[in-house]
Amino acid sequence: MSQRACKWYLLCPMKVYYEQGNLDRKWIDNYCLGDWGSCIRYQMEQRGQAHPDYMLPNGELRKELAR
Repeated sequence: MSQRACKWYLLCPMKVYYEQGNLDRKWIDNYCLGDWGSCIRYQMEQRGQAHPDYMLPNGELRKELAR
């Protein structure tokens, strides 16, 4: 477990989806506050690659999140 949050956490849609009750806490614990280096969103952001807000940290697309 990481000692700090991902540097993108405060701006990440995953935080918003979680706070709205639309995403399980496990995503935040496992990626945003955990092994954020394995987060596909993090990796793409580091490379400057665009990705949809509704893409989960494992790369899965959940269009129902994009309301």
